[in-house]
Formats: sequence, structure tokens, C-alpha cells
Amino acid sequence: MATPFWYNAALALLKPIYQSRIRKRAEHPEQLQQELLERFGPFQPAKNLHAIWFHVVSVGETNAAQPLIEHYLKAGHPVLVTNTTKTGQARAKSLFLKAPYLDLFQAVYLPADQVHLIRDFYQKYQPKLLALVETELWPNLIDQAQHFKVPCLLINARLSEKSAKGYAKVKGLTRGMLQNLQQLLAQDLATQQRFISLGMPTERTNVVGNIKFDISAPPAFIEQANMLQQDWQLTGRKVITLASTHAPEEKDVLAALKPALMADPALVCIVVPRHPERFDEVFHAAQALGLCTQRRSLGQSIEADTQVYLADSMGEMWLWYGLSQGCYVGGSLNEPGGGHNILEPIALHVPTILGKNYFNFQTIVDEFVDAQAVVVVENAEQAAQTMLEILSDSSKALTLNTAAQKIMQQNQGSLAKHIQVIDQYL
Repeated sequence: MATPFWYNAALALLKPIYQSRIRKRAEHPEQLQQELLERFGPFQPAKNLHAIWFHVVSVGETNAAQPLIEHYLKAGHPVLVTNTTKTGQARAKSLFLKAPYLDLFQAVYLPADQVHLIRDFYQKYQPKLLALVETELWPNLIDQAQHFKVPCLLINARLSEKSAKGYAKVKGLTRGMLQNLQQLLAQDLATQQRFISLGMPTERTNVVGNIKFDISAPPAFIEQANMLQQDWQLTGRKVITLASTHAPEEKDVLAALKPALMADPALVCIVVPRHPERFDEVFHAAQALGLCTQRRSLGQSIEADTQVYLADSMGEMWLWYGLSQGCYVGGSLNEPGGGHNILEPIALHVPTILGKNYFNFQTIVDEFVDAQAVVVVENAEQAAQTMLEILSDSSKALTLNTAAQKIMQQNQGSLAKHIQVIDQYL
């Protein structure tokens, strides 16, 4: 069933706007040229034909798919990863574009969802299977998978109530996409029901849990964190991290932490903004508060007088969690918010705090909240206060941690279930 005329007409009208946005945010001409070629063709040659193709939007989905991608690379399968965002692609390359996977792995941007571009992409890459991660549905991408007889699966699927309402507004388009999927592997029952009510055939759905729970920090980052701990003389320092933050979270939480940072030279706050284009803005915000700030991008280290360390680098989140004794996971106090993945710090036994706007991770977070395994705060002042309490009260930190580890253990096993289903199509 071909995609509707109105959808393709809308894409054609939006294309110039999309291209101008890419031009605006490009950092240098070569990078711009590369991105335009990957999104609008002519496409670069495939490193490997008949690869297992994972489409992941951004950093969060790339991290979720990491153990699955790694499993197939280790088994000798070529893997193609497409991303929608620059941060997602940087993350994918930092994880896999290295020995021993160099010859098996390729990462490019997903082409714009126009029929002729998607068709060219399938012809050039000839994938063996397409696995869409979480909620990444593109009508022509899925339609052409049918045309080229490429099995198309939606894996680690999640769908919030809000997103489901959005898809319901274009029910014909949504139903067509869902009926072209061979399998839908849902994180939870609520997600499965929402997809079924939008038109996904029940018999092609399964609830297999969330692959994100099968997460562990790459050993290289643990080693690096241990080295920095020594090199930067952090033993005896109190380190907290504000992770994946959005405006105005950094400014507000740092302002609330300022009295403690001024009073206690042992305290240091690592800030990891979610979007690279905001790095300078966050640096100026910390300086405006009169806080002594060092930057990762300048190769600076945490010194004896450092109060704020701006981690303005890509793909190093595990490293900062590895140095932390408490963290705030951002995108959850800003409006509208939505939150980010709390499982990474928890996997490293870091007591975790987040704001009340976490609807993107509702099911996961709710489970931790019910078990009193994370702390949800109403505002920046509470976030600062709670982190300071965790640093000063080891029993509070231990209680959070013990409850969190219990939930992690109860939820593991989704990875094996995903592999079992995917293997049927290889």
C-alpha cells in the first residue's frame, strides 16, 4: 500500500526548510557537504551489502540498541546504523567505528523520507533486515521495506499516551505503517495496547521488556574514570553530575548549589548539557554565577579550585557517571521536558535524582519511584538540596542504591528475547 499523496506533497514542501536548518547548524563546510549527501543523495557506497540495519534516532536510542548491535557485530554480521541527529551519529561512531568492528560497521544519516531517496538507499545498501528502535516510524521507509522484501521490525518499542494521540490523528497513515511491520517488540503492556489500538495486528506483537535494563558500562570508560580519579586527585572530593541538561536547568541548579560550592572546596559539579550547540551558553551561565569553571573541550582537568567542570564533549557520559557520587538527570525540570535515561547512572550505582517532567520514560521511572529507588524533585532548589543530602548521608545513598539495583536485576533478560526474535529473520 503506497503512502498517501498528501504526505509526500507535504515532504516536498518542507524539504527546503529542512535543508536550510541543516545548513544553519553545520559547524564546517565538509561536515555540511557530508550530511547533505547522506540525507539527500547521491549516497556513498555501502561498506557491506546485506547488513543488519538498525535505525536509531539519537543518543538515547543508540545507547539502548548498543548491546544488540554489539551482539551481532561480535557474531560477525555486518551492521548499518542510521541516525536522525548529529549527537546520535557521533555516539554510534564512538561506540563501534573502531577495532575490531571497523570492517563490519557503518553509520550514516537516515535519508529524508521521500520515496525516490528511500528507494535509492535500499537499492544501494540492500539490507538483510531493518530494525527500527523505540518509536521511529517513517511511512516511506517502512513501505519500501515491503517493496524490497526486507523484514521490518519495531524493537524495544515504546509509545506514550501523548504520542499515541498524535498518531491517532493520522490514523490511515499510522495503520498502513503498522500493518507493514513483521513484528513489534514492546517494552510494556501499555505500549503494546496503544499500538494495537492504532492498528497493529495483535498476533505480531510481543511484550519483551526494555532492552535498556540489560545495560552495563563499557569497560574502557570504567578504566578511564579510574585513571582520571587518580590524575585529577578526586579521592576525597565530592563529585555530582548534572546530566543531559536543557535550558534553564544548568543555570537554576548551579544557582541553588552555589552556596555549597562556595563553602565546601571539596565539592565539584560536572555539567553535561544535552545539546552541543548550548555548550558556550552553559559556560557563560556558570561564569556569570562567579563559579570557577573548567572545560573538557579545551583539554582542561578538574583542579583543586574547580567548582564546575563543563563536560562539553560527545559520547563520554559513562565517564562522568563513573566519577560521580550523585547525579541529576536533566530534561525533566524544563518545560515541557520529557526526561532522559536514568538507567545509565543506576547501572553504575550512582544515586539518581530527576525532575517531575519525565513522561518520555514514564513506565521505567514510575517503577523506580514506587520502590523509592530514585528521588523525583519539583524544582532546582530541591534537586540541589537532595544531591547535597546524598553526599552527606551515606545511609540515604545506600538505601536508594539497594532499591535501584533490585529493580535492575528483576528487569534484565530483554536482550536475549530480542535476539531470539531477530534471529528468526536472519
